[in-house]
Amino acid sequence: MLTTKDAIEKRRSIRKFKPDPIPDEYITALLDAARLAPSGSNAQPWRFKIVKDRETKLKLAKAAYNQSFIAEAPVVFVCCADIKGYLNGTVSGIQDLGKIGAIEDRIVKIILKRVEKIKTMHIEELSPRIALNVAIAIEHIVLRALDFGLGSCWVRLIDEQMVRDIFGWDENIHVVALLPIGYPAESPPQRKRLKLEEILID
Repeated sequence: MLTTKDAIEKRRSIRKFKPDPIPDEYITALLDAARLAPSGSNAQPWRFKIVKDRETKLKLAKAAYNQSFIAEAPVVFVCCADIKGYLNGTVSGIQDLGKIGAIEDRIVKIILKRVEKIKTMHIEELSPRIALNVAIAIEHIVLRALDFGLGSCWVRLIDEQMVRDIFGWDENIHVVALLPIGYPAESPPQRKRLKLEEILID
């Protein structure tokens, strides 16, 4: 069985997939991995749309500036943030953390004050804050997928409004990324990585 270190080292961005379907129990396991991710104030703003049908996958590929490989994946996870859910979850989550003594009362007050300020932000300013939480959940999916021999590829180059229009979503849903998933039909080498000393700041 893969260790976490193995998974991190083995992960690649896969853009060629076999047509083999992914069992539903694997998809459930991937969603459960996302569900267990950490989030600020335990707000858990992530929401996912699972897409398997060819027609919708083609529309998603078009919304991703015609990145055709997206439509070839057996499954595409549309990874989103629920903005109202984030605000409500932040309030209830931080209050719960305060009640159990996980954080000091003064920190609870600071965060609750910030939430009131966040509520007045325009969606374009607010979205990146929420996306950070969703990104953690997505990476949980990416790494867990390797347990089932599955590959994936983060896709951030998307026309968010086009994706929302496909599903009839309003601006409360912020589309963070598309995540096509399937059995790899390629084995790309690891891309060049910075050396350890290059990622440290003096």
